Amino acid sequence: MSKADYYETLGVNRNASKDEIKNAYRKLAMKYHPDRNPGDKAAETKFKEASEAYQILSDPNKKSSYDQFGHSAFENMGGGQGGFGDFGGFDSGSFSDIFDDFFGDFMGSGRGRGGGRRKSRGRRGSDLKINLEVTLEESYQGKKTTFNINSAEKCATCSGSGAKPGSNPKTCGTCGGDGRVRSQQGFFTVQQTCPDCRGEGEVIGSPCKDCSGFGTQKKKKTLSIQVPKGVDDGTRIRLSGKGEAGSKGGADGDLYVYIQVRKHELFEREEENLYFELPVSLADAALGTSIEVPNIDGSRSKVKIPAGTQSGKQLRLRDKGMPMLRGGGYGDLYLQIKVETPVSLNSEQKELLEKFKDLEDSKNNPENQSFIKKAKKFWESIN
Repeated sequence: MSKADYYETLGVNRNASKDEIKNAYRKLAMKYHPDRNPGDKAAETKFKEASEAYQILSDPNKKSSYDQFGHSAFENMGGGQGGFGDFGGFDSGSFSDIFDDFFGDFMGSGRGRGGGRRKSRGRRGSDLKINLEVTLEESYQGKKTTFNINSAEKCATCSGSGAKPGSNPKTCGTCGGDGRVRSQQGFFTVQQTCPDCRGEGEVIGSPCKDCSGFGTQKKKKTLSIQVPKGVDDGTRIRLSGKGEAGSKGGADGDLYVYIQVRKHELFEREEENLYFELPVSLADAALGTSIEVPNIDGSRSKVKIPAGTQSGKQLRLRDKGMPMLRGGGYGDLYLQIKVETPVSLNSEQKELLEKFKDLEDSKNNPENQSFIKKAKKFWESIN
């Protein structure tokens, strides 16, 4: 009986890349593996055929021979049909190598490329997070501040090794220093982190009394930070290596400072621009005036209010906003005019306003007249 074409077996074309061949085999192997199909001879046959095809096509030299001569290139390999049959055409080690290479990504990396024992690796320290509140003025000017945090620091007694002074960690007897242990589950060899040394390959026989073998101790430390100009609410500042200390030679974690900008009683912020509402009296809005307004840096700006200014008009003061955190420059300050209607009038004020009312004409209140015309037009349209 003639053998099926290896490319057809895997469902790929002859120009398929190594990754495409590998992915095709992955799907077939997972689908037809005997452990997933106990007692299913047909599935077992398909699994063997797919494995045979992958063993040839994944090897550049064998693939080249197969592309030139087909199955006849391997007729003298021995063992079954074309040297594969019941996996007799190559030793168990080479077949295991195929599976270590293929399944290593999601089974824990079976063999280790370099061989030998793993070196013990320290654990990286945890990252820390704190919230730092600043005022809008401090955000404008920038601020250097100090604060205290409690974090894991390297044990001074054992210098972070976790071992009692004068003693050294020993090779883990469970994994032999590899940091990983294997167990057989059917056809597969499953690899897991060693439960005794937790993947480090070493165990501490005589732990440090001060840190109980952890290599770190909780302590209070004082840190300084320069809050840059222009930080906004939610800005994150990273202090590299200022988190918790790593254990047994591991790198220190990082500290993340999250800025919270306190709400201001006068200014409102939107990105790099500032806003505030400027109340203007009815007389000043009508006649026009000049007003001094505050800037966020504490200085003052003189603003001209044109005669006839209406409520809602916006005035812009260039470069009087917040510093831009990136790129330099400043935002703008926007003044929202709010014309204030006078209240608690005395008799003389009322009398003057009555006289003014008698003197008013349509030109004095163009928006009011426009509204009246639109209202009349609306009423006429529905009657």
